[in-house]
Amino acid sequence: MSMDRTGADELFELLQLIVPNLEELLDERYKVLRAVYFLQPIGRRALADYLGTGERIVRNIVENLKQQKLVETTPLGIITTEKGVQTLWLLKEYIEKIRGIENLENLIGLKFRLKKVIVVSGDADKDITAKKEMATSAARLLEKVLKDGMVLAVSGGTTMAMIADSMGTLLEAKLVTVVPARGGLGEEVEKQANTVAAKLAKALGGNYRLLHIPDVLEEELLKPLLTSSYINEVIEMIKHADILLHGIGTAEEMAQRRGMQEPFQQKLKESGAVGEAFGYYFDYEGNIVHTTPSAGLRLEDLKNIGLSIAVGGGMSKAEAIEAFLKVAPIDILVTDEGVARKLAE
Repeated sequence: MSMDRTGADELFELLQLIVPNLEELLDERYKVLRAVYFLQPIGRRALADYLGTGERIVRNIVENLKQQKLVETTPLGIITTEKGVQTLWLLKEYIEKIRGIENLENLIGLKFRLKKVIVVSGDADKDITAKKEMATSAARLLEKVLKDGMVLAVSGGTTMAMIADSMGTLLEAKLVTVVPARGGLGEEVEKQANTVAAKLAKALGGNYRLLHIPDVLEEELLKPLLTSSYINEVIEMIKHADILLHGIGTAEEMAQRRGMQEPFQQKLKESGAVGEAFGYYFDYEGNIVHTTPSAGLRLEDLKNIGLSIAVGGGMSKAEAIEAFLKVAPIDILVTDEGVARKLAE
């Protein structure tokens, strides 16, 4: 039997009257189910250590979840069932409402004029499950907004690579074309935008086009490469993509990823740079303090993108994310609770 949101809320309030400790029970079991989902397969002792609670308490909750067929035990550890995954995402809405996260999302959306804000529990700097949940939430969002025939542009980085890893179990095949938003950076191949684009395309059952140009290149070296019809065609696809999915980095992190020398990094610090996006370094107020010549998407191209989705979390990036929201016209933000509470101040 289906029920609208208002009816479900009224039922939940009624259940709270009948079972006064319902919130506590839900929160307790939600935390265990969430931890199993993002850390599976996991043993009881490791689960208890992660949750910071007694192994006996965890054993009792796991047994309850097993009786409800939400988790099962394998030789490698505890895993979630399909029913468990569905229950987790339904339960998440109520837990976040109880904790005030829904209000937090609305507040940030109004403050920065965003179409949608998705906030996950925790701080990605301290808790790997927060980062995994951001990636999974972004993957679920893509599942809803991607349509056949669309072009999806994606940046590189650890979070984007995690999103690509999250796609396989979530999405039905989409006839889309995935392109890297920028050229390559001097980092591990798994984090490169080209690699993430190819991985996403494979998970989606779509196609991909790659951009075989370093992200940081002197202007006199870049110009001859831009005469290539293939490269120009890919760049035009990038600059007019239907959907853009990208991460947000601190100025220091991005300078290091681009292999910038120490004097340049020191100059950035002195200029007050806290974040970087699409070749632009900016301070906390959103003022651009430095730009780098590069192929691919530029900040001024965002106005031509159909839907821009930024994903980033961890308190170490809080200033960079807030500054980015002041300078870039994006539509949707996926972040964690630590950053969200800072943004709402």
